[in-house]
Amino acid sequence: MKTEIYGHFHPDERPFVDKAWEWVNHAGEYHESKLTEFLDPRQGYILQTLVNRHPDVAVRWEGGFADAERRRALVAPDYRNLEDEDMGLQVLSITSGEQKFLTLDHGDYMGAILGLGIKRGKIGDIHVREDGCHVVVAADIAGFLNANLTGVHRVAVHTELLPIAALSASVSKLEKMELTVASLRLDGIAADVTRLSRAKILAPIKAGRVRVNWKVEEDPSSPLQSGDVVSIQGFGRFKVLEIGGLTKKGRYRVEVGKFV
Repeated sequence: MKTEIYGHFHPDERPFVDKAWEWVNHAGEYHESKLTEFLDPRQGYILQTLVNRHPDVAVRWEGGFADAERRRALVAPDYRNLEDEDMGLQVLSITSGEQKFLTLDHGDYMGAILGLGIKRGKIGDIHVREDGCHVVVAADIAGFLNANLTGVHRVAVHTELLPIAALSASVSKLEKMELTVASLRLDGIAADVTRLSRAKILAPIKAGRVRVNWKVEEDPSSPLQSGDVVSIQGFGRFKVLEIGGLTKKGRYRVEVGKFV
């Protein structure tokens, strides 16, 4: 069965497919439950696909708020009521009185947390606020972060642990760009967004450092569609907001939003 499943996913995703199928199989056959680390949307899609294949398994998702991007999953036998289960989430509130603090961004907070030796899977969404940041974290490392995170990008910070109900979620901000492109190919649109040449954007694509909707995409000619989210390691993320009509010269009008 696993060989059949492999055909639906990228070869690089096989280790996660193996792990996720083990969670599902153990829940269905041995009545075991598994609370996962935070999964990105692609991993979530894979796990949900596998859960759907097993008639005796259920899953609950939680990331702190309705539109969370990174979420933990509780995989369990379908006879269990999962709504009252503790999903192991806390909020790490980060604040500082320094004016410079206002210039810190998502990457600064992430870098500071990972710099303490924390694995990415222990960290959920990061919500940047005017006065600091709310980070959704796994409860088992919350105390360590609260005790040891004293600075972010050379700015001294104060931390506090809050219940997940106290999360102040932020909406991702997009810097909109209007493009006219010869085609809807990944390499062409990504080159325009990053302001790299078509030749230079090929390197990260072919190296597997580009993801479309959280799935590795190594084909430069792969067409993008409205709603696609593209992440390029080292260059951030953008979303295809709208694909309009053709110009008089036969080029596509495309509106994208860069995550800032």
